[in-house]
Amino acid sequence: MPPPAALGTWLPAWRPAPPPQVCAVCGGWARGPACPDCLARFAAPRPRCGRCALPLPAGQPLCGRCQLSPPPFSRAVVALDYGFPWDRLVSRWKQSGDLALTGLFALLMRPVLSAEPPVDAVLPMPASPARLRERGYDQALLLARAVDARADGGLLRRWRDTPHQTGLDRAARQANLRGAFMLAPGRRAEVQGRHLALVDDVMTTGASVTEASRVLREAGAASVSLWLLARTPE
Repeated sequence: MPPPAALGTWLPAWRPAPPPQVCAVCGGWARGPACPDCLARFAAPRPRCGRCALPLPAGQPLCGRCQLSPPPFSRAVVALDYGFPWDRLVSRWKQSGDLALTGLFALLMRPVLSAEPPVDAVLPMPASPARLRERGYDQALLLARAVDARADGGLLRRWRDTPHQTGLDRAARQANLRGAFMLAPGRRAEVQGRHLALVDDVMTTGASVTEASRVLREAGAASVSLWLLARTPE
């Protein structure tokens, strides 16, 4: 038995167990922001298009649209489908300011991002100044910084506000967004030849991320990958 003076180094360090949390999905006790049962039930991985992450039957590498007309981004990495129960949580996060959900969403994204090749820079999908004033915070920037501390919210800008996209089809959304994004003045060299990741919460038709990716590729980016929380199934 070591002398009393040595007990502090001999005994293993004791740390209290983390306090239980409430699962954001079912409201039950959990050891994190969501319980294992809800994650297994509602966030299980599924086969997706290797380009746009649309859910596909197993063994089908690309959807028909990406085969016929490849988008300007090289691939999309998605944690889950946009549907119950995540749609109500995303709405609470974006519309009601429940920013504590940012940690849960980042936790859901990390497993699918862990296998991704490294990128040179991480950019959030930019919001217009009018939308930022309306909401009071930039949810894409919060999410981007939660998954990667390097996230740069100033490189890609949305200089033109556009009407809400809800209710518009793919063609109307694309026309609505044409010319809405630009690089910050004097920062073009930070894009040229670089591999970039663009972070957003939900991809529906893909019009916004397609236009933003097009701007980055035309500025000289070597590739653009999409890091997304959720994808709306067609």
